[in-house]
Amino acid sequence: MLEADAPLAPAALESELRRIGAERYHNLHPFHRLLHGGKLTRGQVQAWALNRYYYQAQIPVKDATLLARLPTAALRREWRRRLVDHDGDAPGTGGIARWMRLAEGVGLDPCYVESGAGLLPATRFAVDAYVAFVRERPILEAIASSLTELFSPTIIAERVSGMLANYDWVTEDTLAYFKPRLTQAPRDSDFALAFVLEQARTPAEQRAACDALRFKCDVLWSMLDALHHAYVTPGLPPPGAFRPAP
Repeated sequence: MLEADAPLAPAALESELRRIGAERYHNLHPFHRLLHGGKLTRGQVQAWALNRYYYQAQIPVKDATLLARLPTAALRREWRRRLVDHDGDAPGTGGIARWMRLAEGVGLDPCYVESGAGLLPATRFAVDAYVAFVRERPILEAIASSLTELFSPTIIAERVSGMLANYDWVTEDTLAYFKPRLTQAPRDSDFALAFVLEQARTPAEQRAACDALRFKCDVLWSMLDALHHAYVTPGLPPPGAFRPAP
């Protein structure tokens, strides 16, 4: 744990960040256990894909707000790759387009997904809070909040293998979003981790970086809490939210 009066060495700070992910990353959430284990209905998977689309679509918005604040060309060059990764460099390319293919692959209408009409309120609140955090907090904290990507390759491997094995209506093409992320996420997290370890020098800065990672873990966890409450137990979607077909 971080001491109040002494900064951690970089290796110790990295260990603390990784400990936070090991305890709080959303691969541990019961909803993901159900998803990867084939225990959800098609309608429940649709609800996940629909709500997660809003998160995916707001990631480049979040990154653009940070890009505008970065003080050097080197940092901006590094960060703008994330915009291309998600927005693509032509229509129909990039992570958002691939996630829409996932939504269509599980049976959702793309116009409905893009409209955001069926979102859970908690999804919108959580994602918007993350965008605001990155827009408003110091650059160190904004970058540290992206360190959930350190842990994403594990959840991607579990998700792809589990969904292909357990849902006969899910195909490799449906899950095409995830293959590029196996190289993009480690590249991005390596840069972000190196930045945080270099820039977080004081105990206060190190605590702030750790708190930023906890905040991002809470964002992802709260989205799954909302899905579980609305579509699993007790199964009470709020007014206006997506209702799976009987």
